[in-house]
Amino acid sequence: QVQLVESGGGLVQPGGSLRLSCAMSGYTSDYYSIGWYRQAPGKEREGVSCIVFSDDSTYYADPVKGRFTISRDNAKKTVYLQMNSLEPEDTGVYYCGASARWIGSLCVSITTLDAWGQGTLVIVSA
Repeated sequence: QVQLVESGGGLVQPGGSLRLSCAMSGYTSDYYSIGWYRQAPGKEREGVSCIVFSDDSTYYADPVKGRFTISRDNAKKTVYLQMNSLEPEDTGVYYCGASARWIGSLCVSITTLDAWGQGTLVIVSA
């Protein structure tokens, strides 16, 4: 079982930037991909971005393409989400999630995952 711990959320003005971190511990080798997902108030959880461990392929949801960048540091077992040009619509709780099944590029759309962090709150507001 892998444990995921997110950090880096906060309050930021529109147009600003934040970097989220997801620290992994435990049996990370049992997982094929990891990603960032968010849930806005009153809405369902949705995929934001994900990375496939086997070849570091990255995928992004359309609303964040060109603004967000996912990356990982293998030595630190940490996955990052650099968020630039933030908009009020980006507000929500951001979760780190990992899949123990091979889902490839679907990691950005599938939200029935095998491990989740506790989430970190991002508020974009003037």
